[in-house]
Amino acid sequence: MAIYLKDPAAVIDYAVDWAAAYLAGATTEATTEAGAVATIVDSSWAVVPGGLAIATSRHDAGRSTATLSGGTRGCVYRLTNRVTFSDGRSGERSLDVRVEDR
Repeated sequence: MAIYLKDPAAVIDYAVDWAAAYLAGATTEATTEAGAVATIVDSSWAVVPGGLAIATSRHDAGRSTATLSGGTRGCVYRLTNRVTFSDGRSGERSLDVRVEDR
């Protein structure tokens, strides 16, 4: 798993592109009974340990984004995105973010 870097003073977006590998055209393609590709209907973000703030979050049909701020130099945080799809399934992906001066 890759570790993403973030400066403690930066306010920056991190995203999970669910459509790229999980929704459209992948072998795990999620389709409704009518054959339509499933989309994201709900998304939430969590970070552990505390100290790195989720300033805002948003999603569209296939991508979920969190804007992060703060963090303690030298700390590694686990940022987790949980989504619910239009077909009722759910998924979870995590990113590791290390805070250091950039």
